[in-house]
Amino acid sequence: MKKCLFTLASLMFVGLMANAQKVEFEEFDLDNGMHVILHQDNTSPVVITSVMYDVGGKDFEPNRTGFAHFFEHLLFEGTENIKRGDWFTIVSSNGGSNNASTSLDRTYYYEIFPSNNLELGLWMESERLMHPVINQIGVDTQNEVVKEEKRTSYDNRPYGGILGAIGENLFTNHPYHYKNIGEMEDLDAATLDEFKAYFKKYYVPNNAVLVVAGDIDIAKTKKMAKDYFGPIPRGAEVVRNFPKEQPITETIKAKFYDPNIQVPAIIAAYRTPGFKERDSYVLDMISSYLSGGKSSVLYKKLVDEKKMALAVQAVKIGQMDYSAFALFALPLGDIPLNDLLKEIDEEVLKLQTNLISERDYEKLQNQFESQYVNSNSSVAGIAGTLATDYLLKDDVNLINKEIDIYQSITREEIRDVAKKYLSPNQRVELEYLPKKDEQ
Repeated sequence: MKKCLFTLASLMFVGLMANAQKVEFEEFDLDNGMHVILHQDNTSPVVITSVMYDVGGKDFEPNRTGFAHFFEHLLFEGTENIKRGDWFTIVSSNGGSNNASTSLDRTYYYEIFPSNNLELGLWMESERLMHPVINQIGVDTQNEVVKEEKRTSYDNRPYGGILGAIGENLFTNHPYHYKNIGEMEDLDAATLDEFKAYFKKYYVPNNAVLVVAGDIDIAKTKKMAKDYFGPIPRGAEVVRNFPKEQPITETIKAKFYDPNIQVPAIIAAYRTPGFKERDSYVLDMISSYLSGGKSSVLYKKLVDEKKMALAVQAVKIGQMDYSAFALFALPLGDIPLNDLLKEIDEEVLKLQTNLISERDYEKLQNQFESQYVNSNSSVAGIAGTLATDYLLKDDVNLINKEIDIYQSITREEIRDVAKKYLSPNQRVELEYLPKKDEQ
C-alpha cells in the first residue's frame, strides 16, 4: 500500500533529465510593472506559485539592519482576508506546503499545491502584497521569533558566526558588511511606522517577479495573474547607490571568538566579482576543483594523506554586487593554523602556475552538467532559477545558457582567474577561535 502513495514533495521531482534539456517559459509585464514568468510542465499535477522581491539584507536605513529578513517572517502574519495565524493552516489543509527565504540580495516566497489549487496560491501571494496586516502585535510576535532564530542558528551554534565574521572583515563600505539577520537592537528600536514605510518602499509589484510553474494552462494562468496582481498599485522605483569597495592590496589579519567551539578554524577570504560576471563562474569551478568531494585536491592532501585537517573547504559565496571566495580548514590535533594555510596556499599556487590536468578538467565539466540537470529536475527548482535569473542576473534565459558558460571555461581561464583573485595580499586571514572565559 505504501508503495502506491506519493507525497506532494515527491511529485515535485519529476522529469529528471538524462541530458540537459531546454526549459520553455513565457514572460510578460503587468501594467503595474510586475514581471510574470510562466513555465508549463504537465508531467505531474503540481504547481508552484512564487514571488521574488528585489529586497534583501543589504537594503536598510542607518541603524535599522535586518528588516528584509524580518519581513520574511512578518508577511506570514496575515492579511485583511486571511486571519492571523491561518496562513499555514490554509496551505496545509489544501494539500500544500510553503516557505520563504531571505539573502542579502532578495526575498523569496512560494507555495506548492496540487494543480487544482493554483488559483488559491495566486490569491494568497497577491494578498501578501496587496492587503498585509502590519501591526504592533505581529511585529512584537515576529521580533521574538527572529531573536530565537538568531540564538539557535547563530549565537549558540558552533561556527554559526563564520559568515558574519567574513562579511564584516571583507567589506568596509558596502552593506554586505552587515549580517543578513541584522542586529536585534535595531529591530527593537524600530517603530511600527518604520516597518510600514519599509514595506511601502520595497514590496511593490514593480520590484518583484511572479513565477508560476508546473501543471498549468498558460492562457488561464495568464488571466489569473492579471486578475489577482494587476489591481495592485505600482510603487515608486527603488533607487540604490551603494558605496564601492576599494581593492584589498595587503593581507588583512583578523580574529573572531566563538564560545560554542573547541576546535579553531582558519579562513582565507577573498572579495571577488558579483555572480553575473564570467570570472564568478570560473571561481565556481575553482572551488569545486579544490574541495568538491573526497577526491578533491585539498581533501585528499590535508585530510587523507597528510592527516592535518578534520575538514577543508573552498566555497564561492555568490552575491549580486560582490561575491566572496573562502578557504576554510579545521586542524587535526595540535596542527598550527598557519601550517594549514601554508598547505592550502601551495595548492592555490599550483592552480595559478600550471594548467589542471585534462582528466580533472573533464571531471569538473561532468560535475557542473550534473548540477545543472539536478537544479532543473523539479518545477520548484526551475521556478527559483527563473526568478533569480530575471531579477538578479538580468537574463531569464540564463536557465538555458549557464551550462554553456561553464562548458566554455578553459583550463587557461581557471589558471588566470586563480592568479587574478586568490593571492595572499588580496585576502582576509581570519582566525576563528574558541572563546575563553576571560575574553
